[in-house]
Amino acid sequence: MLLEIFDPKAAPRPIGIDLGTTNSIVARIRDDRPAVIVDCNGTWLVPSAVHFEKNGKVMVGTDALRLAAVDAQGTIVSVKRLMGRGADDPETKRLGTFDFVNVSGGTPDPEGDGENAKTVRFRAGGRTLTPVEVSAEILKALRKMAEDELQRVGGAVITVPAYFDDAQRQATKDAGKLAGLDVLRLLNEPTAAALAYGLEKKQNGLFAVYDLGGGTFDITILSLDDGVFEVKSTGGDSALGGDDMDRLLAAKLLEVMHADTKTQAPVELVRLALDSARKVKHALTDAAEVDVVVPIKGGGEKSVRVTRDEFDALIRPLVERTGVSCRRAIRDAKIEARELDGVILVGGSTRVPFVKRYVADLFGKEPLGDIDPEQVVALGAAIQANVLAGSGSTDDVLLLDVLPLSLGIETMGGVAEKILPRNTTIPAGAKQTFTTYADNQTGFELHVVQGERELAVDCRSLAKFTLKGIPPMPAGLARLEVTFEVDADGLLNVRAKELTTGVEQHVEVKPSYGLTDEEVENMLMAALDYGETDLAARRLIEERVEAERVILATEKALIADADLLQGNERSDIEMRLADTHAAIARQNASQIHAAVELLDDATKAWAGRRMDRAVARAIGGKNLNEVETDVAAARGVEAHLHEHGGG
Repeated sequence: MLLEIFDPKAAPRPIGIDLGTTNSIVARIRDDRPAVIVDCNGTWLVPSAVHFEKNGKVMVGTDALRLAAVDAQGTIVSVKRLMGRGADDPETKRLGTFDFVNVSGGTPDPEGDGENAKTVRFRAGGRTLTPVEVSAEILKALRKMAEDELQRVGGAVITVPAYFDDAQRQATKDAGKLAGLDVLRLLNEPTAAALAYGLEKKQNGLFAVYDLGGGTFDITILSLDDGVFEVKSTGGDSALGGDDMDRLLAAKLLEVMHADTKTQAPVELVRLALDSARKVKHALTDAAEVDVVVPIKGGGEKSVRVTRDEFDALIRPLVERTGVSCRRAIRDAKIEARELDGVILVGGSTRVPFVKRYVADLFGKEPLGDIDPEQVVALGAAIQANVLAGSGSTDDVLLLDVLPLSLGIETMGGVAEKILPRNTTIPAGAKQTFTTYADNQTGFELHVVQGERELAVDCRSLAKFTLKGIPPMPAGLARLEVTFEVDADGLLNVRAKELTTGVEQHVEVKPSYGLTDEEVENMLMAALDYGETDLAARRLIEERVEAERVILATEKALIADADLLQGNERSDIEMRLADTHAAIARQNASQIHAAVELLDDATKAWAGRRMDRAVARAIGGKNLNEVETDVAAARGVEAHLHEHGGG
């Protein structure tokens, strides 16, 4: 074996990290090829378990995992599933096998007020900890492994599930910073896998990346074309993985270990059952049946036989859930499954024989398995870290990832206006201009939402903020430009600027809690199920809001410029106003639109005379610049009255 000589003058070496739910891995580039980093025992797989002792000592990895059964309260496992989640999140409560604080029914915490109360925190080793702090300990251990081999570690690329939302991504980035890492980028796990596979195997084509890890599932359809990796669509479930298989099997074992169904099993027994279930699952990868000896409550032991057929039947509903996301991703990519050149397996849970068979049946072809599915994500992260550090021979790689869900803002009437649609390639930016509804409005309330439904109430709220300091203006004259920018990490920044005054505000969207366990899937399902209903509701709201604006502007004008009315104009306008009010009451979008168009026709001649008067007044005794300003204001008011043809 050749030893690598350390050069003290050499630049720090970049690393790639797969921060997993069950296990974590760190990798780097060596001799222009990605390779995992091993510890002094030759082990590259680090269990994502952290043990906190009361004396302040922290253990990470295998040693911590061994202590999970004997000191369940001091050991935290699968913390990734809690990243970015709220204390009252159903997934948080479902996973609670340790001492949470700030969770309904959990231990009260004097610090748990306000925003802190929304964040998951739990006690371990006499300390109150957040998922970010626990994840940081895992990242510190991985950094130490890398330093032992490389001496000096540079920037790091950390992978995240494609379906991690903004809160979960931000929590991961914060954990990296807390661990002392220079986080170059967050990279979606399926994209990292494809990156490793495409460069390592030198393959081009259209691929599906099926990523079933310990706690999350992702499916990504992407094309590989001579170094260009373009994501076509993405989907998944941020609360589905091998841990759920373990829990199902552990529940069966607990029936033997804790026969008393009237009382709750002790946490220690639950942990022992989970540990045994994990070992059985791994053994069934190669064996048709496994005998496991489990402790019995009250003393003694019992041997339990588990067959692969029994295990397959147990996990079938879980695995079939992945098929829903896969079929939707294929549909979103506008392809047929037969057009795929290959299916790449990622994640330790894809080692399960039933999963492999299911994937082969689902896509109609045997999945590729040339690269270790547990290493492939870390290897891809190392490649990307090398690219971002500007070293190596892979600097011609171009990654084109996408947004998993649409981003937008709530507009008048509760409509969700999408600014960046789902599956937009990132990094990305877009802007839209909005105006005021009421006269003398001095601020804008902005509500940022995420989702596919047409109404904001049916989408997920990300942030709310106010743009203040706008001088009073007539309705429709102020112009608010809203800009959305999503960076390469998938994190959102929002800027709001009033164009006539230059007043501006910027906000980084950092929601304090993440999606519930099936929220993303439900969002997409609901968007399909209620598509026609949502569009009808949206149209009704938009027509009603526009009609109310036109009515308000017309009634104000009747007071201000009544002397310009001629003949039967007043009676005609008042009749059309009454018809529009009646149409609004009937809640019929088409009737409202027709009534507003008739009102628009009735006011056009009068509106022209009002404009002439406004121009004449503006010219009197003013210089050219003042005249242009006043005419622009007059046109803005009239445009407000008649914009969109009155509709």
